[in-house]
Amino acid sequence: MKLGVCYYPEHWPEERWAIDARMMRELQLDYVRVAEFAWSLMEPAAGEYDWGWLDRAIDTLAAEGLPVILCTPTATPPAWLTRSHPDILRMDSNRQYRDHGTRRHVCPNSPVYQKFSRQIVTAMAERYGDDPRIVGWQIDNEFGGGKTGRCYCPFCQTAFQTWLEIRYHSLEALNQAWGTAFWSQTYTAWDEITPPHDGINYKNPSHLLDFYRFSSDSLVSYQQEQIDLLRVKSPDRFITHNFMGLFLDVEQFDLARTLDFATWDAYPTGFPDRQRAMLYPLNWDAQRNRPVYAYDVGEPEIIQMANDLIRGLKQQPFWIMEQQCGHINWADVNPGVRPGTPRLWTWLSMAAGADTVVYFRWRATLLSHEQYHSGLLRHDGTPDVGFEDVKQLAEERDLLAKLTEKPPQPEVAMVFDYDSLWALTINPHRRDFSYLRLQFAFYHALQRLGIPVDLVSLKSDLTRYKLVLGGPLHIVNEQEAETLHHYVEMGGNLLLGIRSGFKNDSSVVTDQPLPGLLHNLTGATVTHWQSLPAEAALPLRSIWPKISGAAGYWTEFLQPASDRARVLVSYENGEAALVANPHGSGQTIYLGWYPTIEQAKGLLETLADQLSIERLANLPDGVLAAKRGNHTILLNFTDQPYEVVAAGQTVAVGPRDVKVVES
Repeated sequence: MKLGVCYYPEHWPEERWAIDARMMRELQLDYVRVAEFAWSLMEPAAGEYDWGWLDRAIDTLAAEGLPVILCTPTATPPAWLTRSHPDILRMDSNRQYRDHGTRRHVCPNSPVYQKFSRQIVTAMAERYGDDPRIVGWQIDNEFGGGKTGRCYCPFCQTAFQTWLEIRYHSLEALNQAWGTAFWSQTYTAWDEITPPHDGINYKNPSHLLDFYRFSSDSLVSYQQEQIDLLRVKSPDRFITHNFMGLFLDVEQFDLARTLDFATWDAYPTGFPDRQRAMLYPLNWDAQRNRPVYAYDVGEPEIIQMANDLIRGLKQQPFWIMEQQCGHINWADVNPGVRPGTPRLWTWLSMAAGADTVVYFRWRATLLSHEQYHSGLLRHDGTPDVGFEDVKQLAEERDLLAKLTEKPPQPEVAMVFDYDSLWALTINPHRRDFSYLRLQFAFYHALQRLGIPVDLVSLKSDLTRYKLVLGGPLHIVNEQEAETLHHYVEMGGNLLLGIRSGFKNDSSVVTDQPLPGLLHNLTGATVTHWQSLPAEAALPLRSIWPKISGAAGYWTEFLQPASDRARVLVSYENGEAALVANPHGSGQTIYLGWYPTIEQAKGLLETLADQLSIERLANLPDGVLAAKRGNHTILLNFTDQPYEVVAAGQTVAVGPRDVKVVES
């Protein structure tokens, strides 16, 4: 287990650097990340480079034995570039350009911006690429952050048209795929197609979905140019990017594909209220249903879902490139952080599969946008809460290192599908229907049951899992359907949810019996479906005792299409609501209503018992569990002690504390 810190030497007097480096070494830090936003200092004028300050900063850190992670600074172009070439600026959906003075305010498809990006990355790589003190590179910073994942400028319009021509080859194929016969939208030339900006009041969902894909591909392509340069000019160094967890505007599996490993920026108190509203059920009674977490820990189940997604991007250990270590400055409330909480967050990340945690930042800045954001040091340079917690972690480093030797090996996977997410966001049928909220109901249930889970794409190898939660696979193509068929035929157990198989790859409704390409796999036909108002609910009759109550919000009525299909739950009128269908050596279960968290928990608990899926612990509310090798890690996010039964032992876990149990 390695620890590091984000450092901005350009923010401090040079005479302070040696003091900082000595303190970092004494804190036993392993890495220092630098230069993330320093383009204007590296290149103060076009083609004129000043490396002196960065050379001296690296020298100072290296003198204390601190390896350096260099960042390409392309998230913050200098003013001379944006003023001399204003057409590089990003255009929002309202067709207004963003201006200089922030970050990520540029268009990834601008030829000028691409040229200057290549030049600064090339210059950095030529100077530092073979420097043994540089161990790796971070590309740019948080692609898509600050609602910058999509640009609508003229460059993007041209690039979008080219992207579409490559995808569809002919206008006839595009018109067919998009259903442009509707409302006389038919295109007769590629240059008639524009990005779906706000000047279009009702946007074609197929048009919009392809624009989301194009925008994500634009960032993937922009990143790849930098990766290709660094692979040649800085060999044998790792290359990564800092993702943003449950970020929805970029297809993160694609963005991670050619990186050496994925990292993300974890800020647990950043927006828990907004995340709860985004993920917990509508009208969720937080006081009655939600664990009473300590006020300064954030929402650990949401943070852990993000950890599991980032691990799943490459199905390998990941890093936290920015770990909150005190209060932050950009949330709605920005609570203080007490001693012990940064340590707990570090353990949470490690438990989920992180093998390196880098703290943001070294010292609270005196400058500009992040003046109220704490660091390991206070504004005056004295140790803050995070510093003391990292000191405490020094006593646990051997145990942390031992645990990181064994990556998590969940027996359950959850498919995280961006196409389905985007399609349901674009055209939800009911305004508050959310792909992510429905997935979180199952994720939350797994956490409460103490069942680890991988979040994966349909391009992942599913055969290693006893159970795969497909969720609402709204968009399904033939290759994906074949992947699922193969998984079940080989003995896998697939749980599909409402709205699956409804649309093809172009977001056009299937003309096959629902669930479309998954119909033969599920052994059931969705005969009709409905969205229910809050006061309506359909009582359920179940042969599985852990599933009870009523179905509300969204219901689908199923008719077995196979003699072998079993009805496990039905509505009060006798129509099927949950059907299990054997297929090959495995089975597919289709859930025909939007479950409550308790219903999802009952369903998953039943399946876990039937499939002999390991449950790590009997967990009280507010305690999470994870497993590394033969060690179970228990994390208490409340202000009260608990006794937890894990690995056949009763273990006391103190408030905001961690216990490791060896089986």
